[in-house]
Amino acid sequence: MSRQRRTFTPEFKLQLVKLYENGKPRAEIAREYDITPSALDRWIKNHQETGSFAAKDNRSEEENELARLRKENQRLLMEVDIFKASGADHGTKISVIRNNAHKYSVSAMCAVLEIPTSTYYYHADLSSQRAKKAEDKVISKEVARIFKESRNNYGTRKIKKELAKLPEPKHVSRRRIGRIMNELGLVSTYTVAQFKPHKSSCNEALVKNELQRQFKQDEPLAVIVSDLTYVRVGKKWHYVCLFVDLFNREIIGYSAGENKTAKLVHQAIASIKVNLNDVKMFHTDRGKEFDNKLISEALETFGIQRSLSMKGCPYDNAVAEATFKVVKTEFANQAHFTSLEQLALELGDYVHWFNNLRIHGTLGYLTPVEFKQQSL
Repeated sequence: MSRQRRTFTPEFKLQLVKLYENGKPRAEIAREYDITPSALDRWIKNHQETGSFAAKDNRSEEENELARLRKENQRLLMEVDIFKASGADHGTKISVIRNNAHKYSVSAMCAVLEIPTSTYYYHADLSSQRAKKAEDKVISKEVARIFKESRNNYGTRKIKKELAKLPEPKHVSRRRIGRIMNELGLVSTYTVAQFKPHKSSCNEALVKNELQRQFKQDEPLAVIVSDLTYVRVGKKWHYVCLFVDLFNREIIGYSAGENKTAKLVHQAIASIKVNLNDVKMFHTDRGKEFDNKLISEALETFGIQRSLSMKGCPYDNAVAEATFKVVKTEFANQAHFTSLEQLALELGDYVHWFNNLRIHGTLGYLTPVEFKQQSL
């Protein structure tokens, strides 16, 4: 098997030469740094004779003359190759230069064909702009489709990831995607400012923060976190409770109701479609709705360890807080609910989309279900 060609910086070469000059055996240097002895000998010689490792600084007069002759020979070949186009029209000359730019110097070809280099680059720029506009049309269609399928939620970062997943991948900068979105009038729901009211009461239970912000978990159901948020239904506030598995950020349980109570929390627990004996820890903030005999008995029955955030410290339940920000932005703020039944129905639809179709930056731009399947 042939040795793979590597490149070495002048600084690296100098350090190996210094090792040799300071007594380290030549064979050891070659072995330890996986280089050929001949390469090391050449670096030592270059350093001693010219102090430079650049090839041009270490050529002999004969080698320099040979390089000059090769360059002159290439120019003569180029002149012969494109001379037949010297009497052609302007457009043909531009095409000849463009088609041979990979072989010859553009400035040299312009000189032979007697056209200014600025003229060539002007036409090349126009051609590039036309090609870019044609490509933009294709990309614009994909951006519009991805944005619509994301329920108007994805920004440039996630659209960029989705474009790269296409059967014919499109590798597009976020800046370009942003320009296309502006041209199409696509505005992510995340541009809307969010507001969350302060809780009026606090759970004073003597339960420690057992989670200690260990939000990255390696096993499903090792830790589930929960919180509640408000949603407008008609002219009244209703509430939504969600349970999130820290392993893959999947919403594994949810409920909706008129009141912010322990019953609403228990309904969300009941919706979890796994054996609750497999859940190791349940972490929440100190909302009063979690401080209830109904909840405590459920956790004790299934042997689930309890963990509470420190008082007045939302960062202890950051994943739940972040998930609710997403739900508020993508779901609650984008619909008008007229009844609790409508809210419950559309919440179920959103949770299915969130778990199965919505890519997640924390999960390497996989959906929660994809991440779980890949991990297991």
